[in-house]
Amino acid sequence: MKVNKWGAVMMTTAMSVSLLAACSGGGDNGSGNGKDNGGADGGAPKEESSFNATGFPIMKEPVNLTFFTGKSATTANNWNETMLWQEYAKMTNMNIDFQLVSFDNLAERRNLVLAGGDYPDAFHTARFTTQDLAKYGSQGIFIPLNDLIDNHAPNLKKLMEENPDLRKGMTLPDGNIYGLPTIYDPDFTSVLMGAKIWYNQEWLEALGMKEPETIDEFYEYLVAVKNTDLNKNGKQDEVPFGSSSIADVIIKLSGSWGLLNRGVANSNIDMNPETDKLRYIPADDRYKDLLQFLNKLYTEGLLEPEIFTMKSNEFFAKGAENVYGVVLTTSPETLMNLKSFVGVPALEGPFGDRLVPSRSSLTKAGAFVITDKNKYPEATVRWMDHFYGEEGNKMFFMGFKDKSYVETADGNLEYTEEIKNNPQGLTLEQALVKYVTWPGGSYPGIVRQKYFKGAESLPASIEATDKLKPYLTEEVWPVFTFTEEEAERYQSLHSDINAYMEEMRAKFVSGAAPFSEWDTYVDTLKKMGLDEYLEIYNTAYERYKSS
Repeated sequence: MKVNKWGAVMMTTAMSVSLLAACSGGGDNGSGNGKDNGGADGGAPKEESSFNATGFPIMKEPVNLTFFTGKSATTANNWNETMLWQEYAKMTNMNIDFQLVSFDNLAERRNLVLAGGDYPDAFHTARFTTQDLAKYGSQGIFIPLNDLIDNHAPNLKKLMEENPDLRKGMTLPDGNIYGLPTIYDPDFTSVLMGAKIWYNQEWLEALGMKEPETIDEFYEYLVAVKNTDLNKNGKQDEVPFGSSSIADVIIKLSGSWGLLNRGVANSNIDMNPETDKLRYIPADDRYKDLLQFLNKLYTEGLLEPEIFTMKSNEFFAKGAENVYGVVLTTSPETLMNLKSFVGVPALEGPFGDRLVPSRSSLTKAGAFVITDKNKYPEATVRWMDHFYGEEGNKMFFMGFKDKSYVETADGNLEYTEEIKNNPQGLTLEQALVKYVTWPGGSYPGIVRQKYFKGAESLPASIEATDKLKPYLTEEVWPVFTFTEEEAERYQSLHSDINAYMEEMRAKFVSGAAPFSEWDTYVDTLKKMGLDEYLEIYNTAYERYKSS
């Protein structure tokens, strides 16, 4: 199966429906053990005769599998040529053809592949939501993994036993697990926070200002950056606040308005502290106030002017030109070669709030799924489970001893000088490309500080985290799961409500829509089914509480 076949799935709706019906009936929706499970080859049983239940290689004889794989701009263009996957293929006797699809159009390509029926053996780094898992699991396209995990994934099973919330969040209402997740070690606070807001310490000192502690002081710093030639190039090209996503800016500032008080896992949903009921944040008056602040930044030229259209790689390139006073990213050092930036503390907002929303340890329940076309489900689960264990975790993030990392006298691991201080001037992530593929995130597996030496593990990131820790949200919800019926209705409502919300969000921030239209905006959301939307969430929330 080649990528050009996937790119050519633009066919008529009738043909898509016909192919979907033809391919989705062969899977066994029962035990999930993968045996006697009809595949895409006309119902032939899946063969595991050369499968080794323990040790390496996983298969006695070589097998070939195809993985549809999400790709960030910061990873290799051909994963089949990276040392990690070349060496792991030798260890396992499993040759994986990684068919890479850019994150920018991942959802569209995934949907086309699944609708057309020409889908792969597994999806890797594919960002499936719990709604996707419910939909394609019920159709038999994604196979249940419960028994496979219990019998062939000792590393993941151990993590689930240590943290029962993992199994709870991975299990859908029908009782099945359809995806292998991305897990953040609960002790690795920096990665739970994700991207952070950073300011240029050298510029702050040059301005004679103290570190901002409130939203007003933050604003004053941005104004000073705009009006001063801090990069000393004779041009007024300083951009006070840089980001490639208005959504990310809103998430990171929400805590200063008391929003996202249960973490960031459930899109735009938290708990209203006045009513103790679920709240749709983009319809709340405090959200309006936050958008008014961002509109002020945008119209005064304090916010990246291309924020609504800028791609991440364009943002990184612009940041490397030393024009930003503040950036929102995982690490200015690794992505932009900027070493004078330090983390902004939790900013007190206009209503006295000082909150830092956190991610859940169970971050992406659908990071890896196995389809009913896979003839080697046991082997595939073992292949993936290795990266939840210590050795696989080390290999995934660090690569290989004396090639990409060295072991110090005290037993710690460090990347080689080629990676840390690349002679060609490459950033750390650029220098890693030929060895590993983790940069860019969304991969299945577990992220432990011991082996993850990327942005969130750098001293600057740990220092930034220490400033924010006292203000972390006390209760963090995982992504709620829906029944097939709930998921279908949710998706229908969410696609319209979210699209309208994002459209109006951009208009309010840019000034294309005046805030006098706010009440009309909220009324429109209600007419689109916001109350029913919240009720679906509430049902899922009550199920989560009682499970």
